[in-house]
Amino acid sequence: MSNKMTFGKAIRDAHRYLLENYPEVFVIGQGLWSPWYVGSSMTDLDKDFGTERVIDTPVSEDCCTGVAIGAALSGYKTLVIHPRMDFMILATNQIVNQAAKWSHMLGGQDSPSVTVRGIINRGGQQGAQHSQALHGWYANIPGLKVVMPATPNDARELLISSVLSGTPVMFVEDRWLYDWEDEMLPIKEVDLSKQGPNVLKQGEHITLVGSGYTTYQNTKAAKILGGKGVSAEVVDLRVINPLDITEVLNSVEKTGRLLAVDSGWANCGLAGEIIAAVSEKLPATKWKETPKRLTTVNSPAPTSGSLEDEFYFNEQDIVNKALEIVRNNQ
Repeated sequence: MSNKMTFGKAIRDAHRYLLENYPEVFVIGQGLWSPWYVGSSMTDLDKDFGTERVIDTPVSEDCCTGVAIGAALSGYKTLVIHPRMDFMILATNQIVNQAAKWSHMLGGQDSPSVTVRGIINRGGQQGAQHSQALHGWYANIPGLKVVMPATPNDARELLISSVLSGTPVMFVEDRWLYDWEDEMLPIKEVDLSKQGPNVLKQGEHITLVGSGYTTYQNTKAAKILGGKGVSAEVVDLRVINPLDITEVLNSVEKTGRLLAVDSGWANCGLAGEIIAAVSEKLPATKWKETPKRLTTVNSPAPTSGSLEDEFYFNEQDIVNKALEIVRNNQ
């Protein structure tokens, strides 16, 4: 019997599991009673668990995040939702200067058990202020775990483990993933501190590394490359702070080639960090070709639909870049 679930509904399933099993959990944020804001990820949870545990707030990102952090320091396990990462910037003081710093400043005696869902909401001609993938910013912050799932199973499992971790976590999800459907495994609680990259597909000729939606794109690109005689290994980072590159390093040691794919910008971004971290540890003799990266165009996002088609890279762009790397020394 099929037990398939979409990415968005897997996130909803994680909320349901947490609210059913942990009375100290509550959810707060904007538009939580409206599927227009959060898609299929919160449908009817306010009806099932009550508006005192699924709290729709006024438009004040800074305020609702501060409330969540304060409640977390008082014994709750809180989940605060920002339907657009762009406007989560208004809560950055709370996230960076408060949540991420309390444990360090208090000598480890206390830490806010708060998870922040930062949703990347690109496309749809929404323009520059609604389309930014800013995960690289927050992955730079010590004391703040940053989780970026790609598969429905990881969306559910990593959200549950984030909320139960007892630490401040940013859970970054891409709205473009909400319809990705997969066969679901039984729910299990895992230790977030022990979670790292997964190899989703074995390969011999080149390593494709990504997180979130770029992992989805890499898996599709790998299939296209297979039809062209190129065997690509796909590594999904899953957690980008702290960044564990062990699986990436092992993969590149085997393939000798690396393409880091990221939905953020190149300058000071995640793709550059992956390349730098691997290059520092992998001897020059192991490389068959110079590592490359594929990122979003260094420009604010356009509003025009036709320009969006040019602005966002797709699976074929990944294929083209990978073929360039593989065939460069053949």
